[in-house]
Amino acid sequence: MAPFLTPLRWVQARHGGDATQRGAAVGSWKRFELGAVDVMFIGLRSVNGAQGGVERHVGALVEEFESLGLRTCTVVRHRYAPEGSVQFGRNSFTRAMWAPRNVSLEAPVHSVLATLWAGLVRPKVLHVHAIGPSMVVPLARAMGLRVVCTHHGSDYDREKWGGMAKAVLRFGEWCQGHMANGRICVSRGLARSLSDRFGRQFNYIPNAVNLPQATRSREALDKFGLEAGRYIVHVGRLVPEKRQDDLIHAFARLQRPDLKLVLVGGVDHASAYSKELKALAAATPGVVMTGFQKGDALVQLLGNAAVFALPSSHEGMPIAALEAMSLGRPVVLSDIAANMDLDLPANCYHKVGSVEDLADKIAQSLDGHGHQDVPAHDWSEVMSSYSWPIVAQQTLDVYCEAAPALQARMAVLSP
Repeated sequence: MAPFLTPLRWVQARHGGDATQRGAAVGSWKRFELGAVDVMFIGLRSVNGAQGGVERHVGALVEEFESLGLRTCTVVRHRYAPEGSVQFGRNSFTRAMWAPRNVSLEAPVHSVLATLWAGLVRPKVLHVHAIGPSMVVPLARAMGLRVVCTHHGSDYDREKWGGMAKAVLRFGEWCQGHMANGRICVSRGLARSLSDRFGRQFNYIPNAVNLPQATRSREALDKFGLEAGRYIVHVGRLVPEKRQDDLIHAFARLQRPDLKLVLVGGVDHASAYSKELKALAAATPGVVMTGFQKGDALVQLLGNAAVFALPSSHEGMPIAALEAMSLGRPVVLSDIAANMDLDLPANCYHKVGSVEDLADKIAQSLDGHGHQDVPAHDWSEVMSSYSWPIVAQQTLDVYCEAAPALQARMAVLSP
């Protein structure tokens, strides 16, 4: 029953009669007693460098809200953090909660448990991320919570889901459209479409990127046998909609033995696709699979690439592409709506699913490069629209409109 206690009582129960540990823990929790949490985030696996766009999105929002004095709680899945763990920031804490190890049940079960806990903690705003977890919106509203949802993409279009899972995802989207107090969408075109379909406003607020600092370190390159400017890089989970298999076939078509193809990313659940992809990579000379990377290692792999490629058939908002662009890398993206929203030059896009067009666009982007002196591309005009402080303020505006209690709290923080 511990996960369903209010924060302060949970600490008291967990530490029992140990007065020293209980005193220290209770001191941290007092800031988050019943009704004291301003924003609670649910619907994600983890934060702090976890793999995935939603995870990085929430992590960045928490940092921005901390600087404003907002008290936040992020509920994550225990598989991606020690069970029962609690981590404190200056004005935030992260709570790991149990979820089943099942690709179909993990997100919905965890979202229900997190929502029940939110009903006890009473945050001023419950922010639900992605359409699958949004199936809990009716439950949250029934408990009197004010709910804001972010639509990160039409997940029912992902190739991995069967009919039942797609129906659940569509129901979650319906719950966002009809029952949430506030709605956000990371894609401009999709926001317009959803607003028209449901007759309710979906506010377009894109993903953003914290501009990483280029580094002269080459540890990650040395680890994987790479040379600066002599490889193509892709970052993403090993899932069918990322279409890494198209990228491998396009790379083989280039016939550039002087280059390598680097696939950065891992899997959350082993699948037939991930196994077939690893076999294809092993059979294709020059393909390097690094697994999941983050922090300085990821910056090195992105910042020293000749070109970044993202041949996805489905994206919400391509954070990995924004990160590559922030480091001045040329990019080649599929021509799906989420990527087209970036409004890049035509030669940055290839026809989704076309290996021939993908290879041609990568060849054009390389344009005689493939050596250590890879010139930086100036994306500053594009990147000016994707700032986390701006995104956080826009998100906060949606919160205040949806939840009068938070609006009153902001008046106190910013008189």
